[in-house]
Amino acid sequence: MRHPRYLLAALLLIVLPSARASDQALWEHSTLNQILRRGELRVGVEAGYMPFEMRDRNGNIVGFDVDLARLMARYMGVKMTLVNTQWDGIIPALMTDKFDILMGGMTITPERNLQVNFADPYIVIGQTVLIRKGLIGTITEREQLDDPKYTIATKLGTTGDIAARKYFAKAKIKAFESEAEATLEVRNGRADAFVYDLPFNAVFVARYPGQVGLLKETFTQEPLGWAIRKGDPDFMNWLNNFLRVIRADGSYDALYGKWFEGTAWLKNVGGG
Repeated sequence: MRHPRYLLAALLLIVLPSARASDQALWEHSTLNQILRRGELRVGVEAGYMPFEMRDRNGNIVGFDVDLARLMARYMGVKMTLVNTQWDGIIPALMTDKFDILMGGMTITPERNLQVNFADPYIVIGQTVLIRKGLIGTITEREQLDDPKYTIATKLGTTGDIAARKYFAKAKIKAFESEAEATLEVRNGRADAFVYDLPFNAVFVARYPGQVGLLKETFTQEPLGWAIRKGDPDFMNWLNNFLRVIRADGSYDALYGKWFEGTAWLKNVGGG
């Protein structure tokens, strides 16, 4: 009888060419391969989420995610194009190839992960509460707002909206399409509070000192990740390695410092 190792060798001769062909087909269909061929990285964002992506006084979209996307494109050797998309349709837009990657500060959740795949988290944030001017000093803990006499503004379809309905079940919830609408309600006193991510709320208070207050303590922990379409291991591998490289070489820290620790960029952002 022929030795088993010869049988194994024979099987490998049959299987390996087929496996190589399958791997090559996978790469051919990879979004990363399409980006390199096209010479363009299309990035889905929703301008309005300070300091991740927002418009400057000239109408250009700027922010932490935008700079990360620009750096990503530089490593790929391609140009970068932003595709501004309404938040409630941003996952369907990714799934229908309107852009290659969603870099809009999206919280990784099990529900979203059923539709898209997420790269490793690039930042971890939490929900906080922005309060109207008249409540500064009166409301010092979020639990005080869980009362029918208070109105909580949220942005529709966000984890802030979900958290508000969970933690402020007794209060009135008013959901809006954008951060600008929701925060305007608080500034004008038509809503008592706005539940949203700490980076955005902290920047908003810095822009409008004395007009709104902030309960800085976060009451959720949310990892944010870049989303891509399912079935693309090559693109996912590249993204995770890219993140490791920029964390190691100081590029990530420099951009984080610019947008989250510095305030120089505020003077170039339009009012809202």
